[in-house]
Amino acid sequence: MHTQRKNIKIGQEVNIVLKEDQRTGELTEGTVAKILTKSPIHPHGIKVQLEDGQVGRVKEIL
Repeated sequence: MHTQRKNIKIGQEVNIVLKEDQRTGELTEGTVAKILTKSPIHPHGIKVQLEDGQVGRVKEIL
């Protein structure tokens, strides 16, 4: 579900994994400000920017 761009909306609450947290899998919660992935599907999750400026791949839609 989080691997399809159509399921991610601006303003949605999500958990993302930041680049530096990919090894640990630690999740960061936030609100989607921008959708950065252009392709309709990405196997590792759609890359987004949160309202606080952090960028990562969506792992859960809350």
